[in-house]
Amino acid sequence: MSTDGQFLARLQDYYARHRILPSYSAIGNLVGLRSKASVADLVLRLKGEGFVESAPDRRLKPGKRFFERPLAESVPAGLPSPATDSNPEGLSIDEYLVANPSKTVLITVKGDSMIDAGIHSGDVVIVEKRAVANIGDIVVAIIDNDFTLKRLHKERGRIVLKPENKAYPVIRPTGDLEIFGVVVGQFRKYR
Repeated sequence: MSTDGQFLARLQDYYARHRILPSYSAIGNLVGLRSKASVADLVLRLKGEGFVESAPDRRLKPGKRFFERPLAESVPAGLPSPATDSNPEGLSIDEYLVANPSKTVLITVKGDSMIDAGIHSGDVVIVEKRAVANIGDIVVAIIDNDFTLKRLHKERGRIVLKPENKAYPVIRPTGDLEIFGVVVGQFRKYR
């Protein structure tokens, strides 16, 4: 399957550039297979593994595992340790971070009020829309029609929104406070 893995990588790169999978003949050109039978065998193997599937119009489309990425062993953030060349399992980022797709939104963070929680301006947080949150959750809240990203806390029996940056004050709502959703993950792209 190592050759199939290389072929799959080329298909993934093609899809990233064009947002569509190539035709069977274009797959042959892309991966260097000359016969239609070889391409058909490759597609059959990739379908069997769940990487591609057929759309109703018989074109190929990404399968459930198409967006998996290798999940390697953990990397220590302390002292270096010997590297191993193991066969990593696959992980789909969307499947890992999004439990309820219809209730999940991505929000770009602006500002630095949550930097001590590791959330920086420009990061994208994955927010599951729900009106109820637990104390300690990082939430997107609506206060007087304004959105804010803070940690939900209780002070003397009252709900407050606590920033994770000492330069900002705790928000003690006097009017309406609505929980828009709970942060369930985040990511950032390094440039």
